[in-house]
Amino acid sequence: MTAVPTVHRPSAGTSPATGGGTRAWTVTALLVVFMMVNFADKSVLGLAADEIRADLDLSATQFGLANSAFFLLFSVAAVAVGLAADRLSTKTLILVMAVLWSVAQVPAAFGGGLAVLVASRMFLGAAEGPAFPVAQKATLAWFPDERRNLPGALVTLGVTLGVIVSAPGLSWVIQHHGWRAALWVLAAAGLVWAVAWAALGADGRHSVGTEVGAGIGTDVGADVGAHVGTDVGADGGRRVRTELGADAAVLPVPTRADAPYRKIFASRTWIGVTLAYFTSYWCVALMLVWLPSYLRNALGYAADEAGTVVIAPWLVGALALLGQAGVTGWLMRRGIGSRRARGWVGGGLLTLGAACCLALPFADGRTATTVLVALGFGLGGSYATIAATTVAELAPPSRAGGALGTMNAVVTAAGLAAPAVVGALVDARGTAGYQSAVQSSGLLLALGAIASFLLVDPRRDIARLDG
Repeated sequence: MTAVPTVHRPSAGTSPATGGGTRAWTVTALLVVFMMVNFADKSVLGLAADEIRADLDLSATQFGLANSAFFLLFSVAAVAVGLAADRLSTKTLILVMAVLWSVAQVPAAFGGGLAVLVASRMFLGAAEGPAFPVAQKATLAWFPDERRNLPGALVTLGVTLGVIVSAPGLSWVIQHHGWRAALWVLAAAGLVWAVAWAALGADGRHSVGTEVGAGIGTDVGADVGAHVGTDVGADGGRRVRTELGADAAVLPVPTRADAPYRKIFASRTWIGVTLAYFTSYWCVALMLVWLPSYLRNALGYAADEAGTVVIAPWLVGALALLGQAGVTGWLMRRGIGSRRARGWVGGGLLTLGAACCLALPFADGRTATTVLVALGFGLGGSYATIAATTVAELAPPSRAGGALGTMNAVVTAAGLAAPAVVGALVDARGTAGYQSAVQSSGLLLALGAIASFLLVDPRRDIARLDG
């Protein structure tokens, strides 16, 4: 897919020569907060799991299914709105999304049972699916290509900041005023942000190529620093752009034939990276939905303590992603191919995460268990950028959006399955079900690591696609 270029008039406060300026950084700051609200919305049900189950008399399985409902329309909406962002004002799209997030909180905040909760989460998932790609596109349109790394990274860091900043405060609201009050707080936060965006937001003037986000809508906590796209240069040549924390480059690539999707999806690299990313996404889904409940019920943390401890794996994941970006960039600048720079580095992260999860039975005490869980889920949930950049490298430019979009559709099935599966484990085994869930996640991560080590080799599969 090739983006349709859009011409914008220079906005006030923007330097014609270099882009940026006061207005650009104001928009960037607003979009960082936008992503923070986005992930606060996602995490609130996990923080209130015990209260919601008691109030609505839900089994763990029913609660897991209510959270799985969030992902039913998530990817579909991400693809549809991401493509629309190539032709419509991103300011308008983002404003509509923010208002819809607030509206989605209202039915469950007013009252109702499981059906209302499920319907509101489905609606919220559809409204939030496009958030990350559209926010990235809106930010990067304010900066020329060579200056996009920092603003792109800041917006994606808003994902982690959303959990880190909101978890303690939302936990306090839940404990003192009830879980429905927390939904009202999030609805109000979304509306306040929408008012600020309506007044201060604007579309940038720089064209942005085919974004990873426009095709896949990847916006989980593990997505720190991920941005990939293609640009058409002034000479008519196509360049692949990667913006990945410290791994930033604009690389010329030869014109490639449009290989059919069936050949891309049958390649070992696409299969391997999709499988590895699926196992990583599984961990992220569990961090959002079940980790607070695990900390309270299995490890004995008080509700306010759990609201603070729950941020630990998100911090680990953010550091792992930034570290991975630096290592990958360093290797590729030295001529190391992406089989090792991406496939092996990503496989290494999954291996470490798997080892920590599988070591849980040997942990001595609550502190050691907490550390292992934080490291296991944080490291295991950090594969998203590897997946995005690898598939963007593999697929011809005209097929990148479809290849990435299909990968994401497969991967987000983990978000559908993981909450319900763990709910069933908790119903069947009580608090021991949480430990089983962590160990099962470790086994999945080990399979993902094997796939990343053995199957991912873009250079080999590009030769086969172009042959």
